[in-house]
Amino acid sequence: MSEIKTWRSMVDSSAERLSRTTGRSAPVWAGEARNAGITTRESLSLWLNDQGITGYNLMSIDWEMFGYPEFFQKSAEELFEAQYADRLALRPIADRLLLWAQSAEHVEIQMRKTYVSLQTPRRKFAQVAPTNKTTVDVFVRVDLADVAALEPVRNAGDPFAWRLRLREPAEVDDAVLDALTTAREDSL
Repeated sequence: MSEIKTWRSMVDSSAERLSRTTGRSAPVWAGEARNAGITTRESLSLWLNDQGITGYNLMSIDWEMFGYPEFFQKSAEELFEAQYADRLALRPIADRLLLWAQSAEHVEIQMRKTYVSLQTPRRKFAQVAPTNKTTVDVFVRVDLADVAALEPVRNAGDPFAWRLRLREPAEVDDAVLDALTTAREDSL
């Protein structure tokens, strides 16, 4: 069974990347920023950009200086429970999808605040989200022509251009699981 990861793994990998690419840890950079008189996120961002630090490396230092969002501290179970707290009827749908993901090869599960990310070692291939109170949506990158329930999503620039909208646990059938397998294989 696959381990379900939380924000902690992203925070740790970002901190490791910062140390590897700059030779300094987030606490060291945060200390230097404080010594430089940095007191706001905006001034930190400008200062770090001048140092050639952007993206996740910048975020590692920002979190060190200004604190981590509250949901970064939550366990996978706490994040998942919160996603379905006001939509209990949808939880069995999500549980069935997670069960598939946990037993599938080459799938990493990353629990986020509002969705579950399914990834291969190469890239994310699906997102599972309780989009509203009546459906769980499975967003994928690839057009799965054999799946009748697949519909296009109109999000300019978003690689997850296709959606399966699930309303009942029974809809998580072999066709849906085969579609997820195809989406996973496309991302290997």
